[in-house]
Amino acid sequence: MLDSTDMRILEELSNNSRITMKELGEKVHLTGQAAADRVAKLEDYGVIEGYTIKINQNKLGYFIHAFITVFTESISHQPYLTFINTQEQYIINNYKISGDGCYLLECKFPSHETLNKFLEDFNKHANYKLSIVIKNGSTTF
Repeated sequence: MLDSTDMRILEELSNNSRITMKELGEKVHLTGQAAADRVAKLEDYGVIEGYTIKINQNKLGYFIHAFITVFTESISHQPYLTFINTQEQYIINNYKISGDGCYLLECKFPSHETLNKFLEDFNKHANYKLSIVIKNGSTTF
C-alpha cells in the first residue's frame, strides 16, 4: 500500500526522473538515503517499471502527429501486424483496443507525402480512420 510520501515521490519522479536522491528527499521531506530506499522499494514492488525520456518529435523532423483507428478486414491480424513491424520509424504506440476499431496507432510523420505513402501501403492490410493532432493541450509534441 502506498502512502502519501510514496505518491509524492512518484509525482516528483514523473516530473524529473533525473533528480538526485538528495533533491528528491528534500522535496518530500526525507533524507537522500531514505528517498533512495523508498524508490528502490517502489521498483521492487513493480510500481516503478522503468525510466524514460520525452522526445521533441518536431526537432527530429516529425511534424505530423496522427492517430489511426485500425479496422482489420479478417479475424487474422497478422498481415496488419507484419506491416506495422516494418514501419517502426513512424509508430509511437500500437494499442489493441475495444470499441471502435481493433487497434489505435499513434504515429509521427515528417511530411504529408510520407503520411500519404504510409496510408496507401497500410490500406493493403487494413482499413482506417485518420485523425491528425492540431495541438497538444497539455504538452508539446
